[in-house]
Amino acid sequence: MPLVSTAELVTAAAAQGRGIAAFNVITLEHAEAIAAGAERAGAPAVLQISENAVAFHGGRLDVITAAAAAVARASSAPLSLHLDHVESAGLLRAAAATEGLSSVMFDASKLSYAENLKATADAVRRCHEQGIWIEAELGAVGGKDGEPSLGAHAPGVRTDPAEAVVFVAETGVDALAVAVGSSHAMTRRTATLDHALIAALREAVPVPLVLHGSSGVPDEEIRRAVASGMVKINVGTALNTAFTGAVRDYLATNPTTVDPRKYLAPAREAMTGTVAGFLRVISSAAR
Repeated sequence: MPLVSTAELVTAAAAQGRGIAAFNVITLEHAEAIAAGAERAGAPAVLQISENAVAFHGGRLDVITAAAAAVARASSAPLSLHLDHVESAGLLRAAAATEGLSSVMFDASKLSYAENLKATADAVRRCHEQGIWIEAELGAVGGKDGEPSLGAHAPGVRTDPAEAVVFVAETGVDALAVAVGSSHAMTRRTATLDHALIAALREAVPVPLVLHGSSGVPDEEIRRAVASGMVKINVGTALNTAFTGAVRDYLATNPTTVDPRKYLAPAREAMTGTVAGFLRVISSAAR
């Protein structure tokens, strides 16, 4: 079916008090697994490509985006295409000119609050001029690119509701990624979220909230997060864990295999099951 916009998916989920899942795309197999998982679960999803994934593909945003968009259009599930964790001004400019992309997550969270606000406001202006929906981050989710994982109660880590009110009002962002106890790159699902903070942020800001680092969050914590006010739930590492585990298992049993299709097929199927599992959890939760 035709690509839908991320704004459409997130807005509908927020209006209905439910969540929408967003999954990271690194290879063609990731995109195919996300589409197949969404079809299996009977749920919409966002395919998101990070700045790191673009770098992995030689810095060619158009190539990986075109592949993911083609997979999404061939699917019967409602799917959108999103550019995630953009720090580069050049990549931000390229997004507006890339067919299929409807949204961007601009990440200036490593900067001070004042610098983050200023940089994000400029990014929002640029994106809105091009009709691009934009998400930003306030707080320190941690765990990305080897950064340490950060707990919900670590000093200075969590998103402050009072700062979030000002940040959203002065930047004009369409959605806000917040730090409430999850962390990127977790391979074990042991994170405990600060649900009181999620509820306070939901009450304070008028835009949808986004949970990054959801691979490390147990099912019941995800359900509670959506019930507390989270809308967009990002999942990346869980797909890679499934992919790599299936490849290792196949090659351990078939050590002489040289045809990559032999181990990529079970790897893709493992990711498909992971996607469907997360979608069922997220779609079963509601405020």
